Amino acid sequence: MEFEAAHRLFIEQHTSERSGERKGRLVRGHNFAERLFLQNVWWPLFESLEHLHPEYEVYDWNRKSQFLDFAFLPQNGGRFGIECDGFQSHVKDMDREKFSYSLNRDSFLTGMGWRMLHFSFDDVQQRPEVCRMLLQLVLAPYLAKKTLAADILSEEKEVLRLAWRIAKPLRPKDVCDYFQINYRTARRLLQSLSDKGLLKPVNSKQRVRFYEVKAMQADQIW
Repeated sequence: MEFEAAHRLFIEQHTSERSGERKGRLVRGHNFAERLFLQNVWWPLFESLEHLHPEYEVYDWNRKSQFLDFAFLPQNGGRFGIECDGFQSHVKDMDREKFSYSLNRDSFLTGMGWRMLHFSFDDVQQRPEVCRMLLQLVLAPYLAKKTLAADILSEEKEVLRLAWRIAKPLRPKDVCDYFQINYRTARRLLQSLSDKGLLKPVNSKQRVRFYEVKAMQADQIW
């Protein structure tokens, strides 16, 4: 399905499921910046809007209602709040009280188990590849199919995160040095992630020297 059709169905579905202020907020709040985030950042990565909720209602420590631009709630676990922040509205026009509240809200939501992700509108519009890289870095461990996620051991998830962080081909020695484990264990973890399709071996003279992170495709997620 093309993005335009998928986005139209996405908004129609969430609008039909809401009432009152939650519905009104979606109609008023999902505007150009939020749509552009989906078009430039989310859709090219995942080609799906499943488990993504626009203008998602949360509550602060005073039980005051707030709305996130998006909440991503994958079945495999995790709660992610995604905000697309414009400089004018989120920085330049923000007074000290609003600035403090914004920081405190994020800290509170983090304490409640949310992972908050912020992207500037300028990056979404002009440098979406940076946003895609950062988004995939955070979400990759949570995006594998349920059957695959169940097979990924906790130490393998940490190796996968390391591969994303260093942003270059990963050597067994890198894994040894970072986790203080022996070479055989490092090779075993890398080979296991390769067998599961999450890392790609890079051969050099008939021998695997490095492993690269494979981009998550639509048929590998959800």
